[in-house]
Amino acid sequence: MSRAFLFPGQGAQTIGMGRDLADAYPTARAVFDEVDDALGEKLSALIWEGDIDTLTLTANAQPALMATSLAAMRALEAEGVAVTSADYVAGHSLGEYSALTAAGALSVSDAARLLRARGRAMQDAVPVGVGAMAAILGLGLEDVRQVAEAAGQGEICAAANDNDPGQVVVSGHKAAVERAIDLAKAAGAKRAVLLPVSAPFHCALMAPAADAMTEALGRVTINEPTVPVVANVLAEAVTAPETIRSLLVDQITGVVRWRESVSWMVAQGVNDFWEIGAGKALIGMVRRIDRSAASCAVGTASDVQSAASDT
Repeated sequence: MSRAFLFPGQGAQTIGMGRDLADAYPTARAVFDEVDDALGEKLSALIWEGDIDTLTLTANAQPALMATSLAAMRALEAEGVAVTSADYVAGHSLGEYSALTAAGALSVSDAARLLRARGRAMQDAVPVGVGAMAAILGLGLEDVRQVAEAAGQGEICAAANDNDPGQVVVSGHKAAVERAIDLAKAAGAKRAVLLPVSAPFHCALMAPAADAMTEALGRVTINEPTVPVVANVLAEAVTAPETIRSLLVDQITGVVRWRESVSWMVAQGVNDFWEIGAGKALIGMVRRIDRSAASCAVGTASDVQSAASDT
């Protein structure tokens, strides 16, 4: 069986995530300690005991989700399941940083600082209320692109996340996104709804954040990953450090090509997908992309033990 490890993106955060991993596995707790040290604050206290509105702030959610994913990965390693037991790793948006860290391309400390910077840069790129994102359900990518183009009317509106065959997210100026919702419904979408996000991610409005991340990424060491990483903007595997650095910048304004990424892995023979960290959103997408693929979520100590026992 050929396997891929998947790492979730923003929206998967919950208060208490990863705590039982830290309680059960010293190496998992060490991840949260390292992230706390890197950021100079007790992010772990916010994750385990804070309020969800504060955790959901982009600058907090991004390093918090990475920490939880890496804690789950360390717990798997403690049970004898190494990252190299996967043929590929991939992550959704910020999850790509988790995937790279799991595969040794980034250190945990550097990933935490990069994601804090990324979260702040993405939030600061567009004033609150100017941008928006909406999920379009029941239309394919090309139909949504046509809707977004028609909705633009001189403003930015573009497909941002191609998640699965029936779910595409658009991003841009708020008025344009609202027009896209109406046009999508008229085009036959099953649902079209605004998302509760604080900024319009993965569109041209994020260009200032891409500039900030060019600078931030230029200050860190990126190693060749021990497992190929399927990049969001390419939907295929990469291993060259300088290519990875460039693609992480492109990812800020580029489309998250998740449907194509999963399909590419399936075409390479992957038939077993593990979602490492908080939530189960990615394996839900995998099931809609390829119903024949096996999948499981690994986000708690019991999940780790169950997954390890099945290998």
